[in-house]
Amino acid sequence: MKYSTKLSHAVHILVFIKINPSYDLSSTAIAKSIQTNPGCVRQIMMKLREAGLLNSVTGHAKPSLAKKTADITLLDLYRAVEGTKPLLHLDTQTNPDCGVGMNIQLSLQKYYDEIQETAEHKMKEITLDHIINLYYKNVDQFYI
Repeated sequence: MKYSTKLSHAVHILVFIKINPSYDLSSTAIAKSIQTNPGCVRQIMMKLREAGLLNSVTGHAKPSLAKKTADITLLDLYRAVEGTKPLLHLDTQTNPDCGVGMNIQLSLQKYYDEIQETAEHKMKEITLDHIINLYYKNVDQFYI
């Protein structure tokens, strides 16, 4: 089972751009930081641009945030890279001839919806500013 790291990558990209404005901000440089390929970074940056969270011009490695860090929430980033994809997914491959296999998914959906709603509410409260501030606290503790 593969899980998505797009949200984590999106946060990484925006934080990298915000705290390193004078660095090489090419997709290749950012990809090295994430340990992924530049194509993956470009794809995520495109989605961030489309969501109005990132400013960039093709051919110029000088992206910038389109909003203040205090105005970009974790939910904004999640929606930008994952759309309306839920956090939890039902298993659609269960045996339809099995009573449990057929009905457990319906039973789970109610709870998955509640979890989604709670998570989204919390994600609205967490801003990129909060993440960057915690990042700096962690860096300070690491280098003491």
